[in-house]
Amino acid sequence: MVDAAYAVEAWKDFAVMIGGASAALAGLLIVAMSINVEQILRYEYLPSRAAAALVTVLSPLIIAILLLVPDQPHAALGTELILLGLALGWVLLGRLARFEPGRNQSAEQWFIGTSGPMGVLTGGLVLAGVGISADAIGGLLWLAPAVIAAVLGGTTQAWVLLIEIRR
Repeated sequence: MVDAAYAVEAWKDFAVMIGGASAALAGLLIVAMSINVEQILRYEYLPSRAAAALVTVLSPLIIAILLLVPDQPHAALGTELILLGLALGWVLLGRLARFEPGRNQSAEQWFIGTSGPMGVLTGGLVLAGVGISADAIGGLLWLAPAVIAAVLGGTTQAWVLLIEIRR
């Protein structure tokens, strides 16, 4: 019997579920942000936060697409997951969601609500990519915390953009 952590076929239902959920969340986020677009545009730092929320909730959709490519070699999938993790890390943590003192968010809030989930997302993708390529360190099991972090992190960012800016 093949360990499910290294059997991509065993992850198809997971991929279908996270892809559908991610697309639905992203659609709702776009509609909800359009309702508050004036408030979001009023603050210089909120459009990048909105972009980070959208990228974060869409990342499980990209993961699902990669998992659902038929007959893909483990090395190819691993490389794609590593590159996705690195790209998301650069875009999210390096460009969109950097901590800037004095922006209505303490360093602790930023770490817990923003960089923590984004770090788990990007790190989980890199570890899953290395794991499936090398058939080691837990393989695709790293996708579960990555996806959970994406959903929680993106939803947290969306909450700020939809509710907190109106307070």
